Amino acid sequence: MRYNRLGRTGLFVSELCLGTMTFGEGEGMFAQMGALGQSDVNPLVRAAVDAGVNFIDTANVYSAGKSEEAVGRAVRDLGLSRDDLVIATKALGPMGEGVNARGASRFHLLNQIDASLARLGMDHVDLYQIHGWDPSTPMEETLRALDTIVTSGRARYVGVSNWAAWQIARALGKTEQLGLAPLVSLQAYYSLAGRDLEHEVVPMLESEGVGLMVWSPLAGGFLSGKYRRGADAEGRRATFDFPPVDKDRAYDAVEVMDDIAAAHGATVPQVALAWLLAKPVVSSVIIGARKMHQLEDNLGACDVKLSADEMARLDASCAPAPQYPGWMIARQGEYRNGAFAGAPPSKDD
Repeated sequence: MRYNRLGRTGLFVSELCLGTMTFGEGEGMFAQMGALGQSDVNPLVRAAVDAGVNFIDTANVYSAGKSEEAVGRAVRDLGLSRDDLVIATKALGPMGEGVNARGASRFHLLNQIDASLARLGMDHVDLYQIHGWDPSTPMEETLRALDTIVTSGRARYVGVSNWAAWQIARALGKTEQLGLAPLVSLQAYYSLAGRDLEHEVVPMLESEGVGLMVWSPLAGGFLSGKYRRGADAEGRRATFDFPPVDKDRAYDAVEVMDDIAAAHGATVPQVALAWLLAKPVVSSVIIGARKMHQLEDNLGACDVKLSADEMARLDASCAPAPQYPGWMIARQGEYRNGAFAGAPPSKDD
């Protein structure tokens, strides 16, 4: 297990993060995710920590708070040192029937951080994240609320999830202008089957030094090795086909992963995770599991070291089509890239 800085902070997180959407006996969508009880949760947390994972991510909406409760109880049941763990949670979604029981308003966020801490049984979280974009709350209000949460000691760092590049860039400017706690990370969907992030978000993250936490690195199970071209869907994808995937392009990637996995004595999901772990922009990849063998397989991705040629093959297998203005920026950049590779021009040139 390697450890990476989370963005430009001094906080080091394991390259694999334990996701807990499967924790808690929830209903509806979360019941499909896993609905694991405490007797199943504790062994998964133990195995992850024993493998070197120090990063655990949850959210208030996961099974209506039961995931947070399960995480906190696992830490206590297993006698884990709180100081050795990086605990992250999120807020945005509905947590009640009231009109203000949702969103990224100051009202909601200050209520929800306290509720999350109570469920976790902790006095602080290490990373508090806005779970998505709230079009009804001014950005400054959200950022000031996050700053209050940090300065009060209820969170050490703050970040966002599922935001666009322009939204994050604007927020970074606002926090610098107003002297507020900066956004240190983005939690976003990224996989070999879903590379939209590379158009705008990844260049922004690299430019601004924001850490990337990847959710659904196996594209909702599509890259689990169970899905093959021409076969009927099974597993979670059969009833919950999310996130959206261009299946023809994804099958192309799976076929390349089959070859690479065989060469390494690895599995298809291990190759999919190893591809992400090799990306410099990635701080941590969130892995979730319902069964121990799934977790153990995912943890094995840390031992798969892809060559430059294998990375190039995987990149080419499902490369996203260029989008404007990206292709125009690259084209016009040719006028300047390497123009002065030698001595700088003199005034007479």
